[in-house]
Amino acid sequence: MPALTVVLLLVTGVVAGFINTVAGGGSVVALPVLVEVVGASVANGTNRIAILMQNIVGSISFHRGGKVPWRLVRAILLPTVAGAAVGAWVATQIPADVMKRIFGLVIVLVALSVLVGPSKWMGEGEPRLREPWRSATFFGIGLYGGFVQAGVGFLLLAGLVLGSGLGLVKGNGAKVVTILVYTPVTLFFFASASQVDLKVGVILGLGNMTGAFIASRLAIKKGAGWIRWVLVVAAVAAALRMVL
Repeated sequence: MPALTVVLLLVTGVVAGFINTVAGGGSVVALPVLVEVVGASVANGTNRIAILMQNIVGSISFHRGGKVPWRLVRAILLPTVAGAAVGAWVATQIPADVMKRIFGLVIVLVALSVLVGPSKWMGEGEPRLREPWRSATFFGIGLYGGFVQAGVGFLLLAGLVLGSGLGLVKGNGAKVVTILVYTPVTLFFFASASQVDLKVGVILGLGNMTGAFIASRLAIKKGAGWIRWVLVVAAVAAALRMVL
């Protein structure tokens, strides 16, 4: 592999890992690069290796900072993982373009809600989602995450912050742990379909891990106000890239 490609993957990984850890949409940065390096049919699966590596670092950092609400995480893991498994299987069968455009519009709405109603995002509140709606919501989010990954962080944050009453910092802690748990399941389906390039994924993942470490430390130190603006900028940029 050319040295320039290695550098490109590492830099892309740092940017993607940073954005993914405190907001979402980092895969929108990573996937076009992966398409050029490994081809469109392998890019989605290869990206899951970097996502796995990134969220190991993010989960450890948020846990050490006391920012992972484990009780809620345990409650949403089963429906999210189940949805992700279904989504990953479907992704090995059909293209993701249509779903990406649909969820691009959803992400725009998430960004608008952060701007219009910031108080709902800045502090902890009462959960709005009750069973069985909570499980159904996170199954749907997992379905999308398993299918395409790009932008799933925004949807998880919406479910965790607006739906479950978490603040942005703990919402991000719950988000990275949730993605960490379901990613091996999705990776299994992509690997079974021979849609993973291990070497490229690991190189990208080293960059993702670096970005995740920086982002998680800043999130814990600076709090929700800083995350809010990263979330808005990343959401708008990701939505534009996905829709257009």
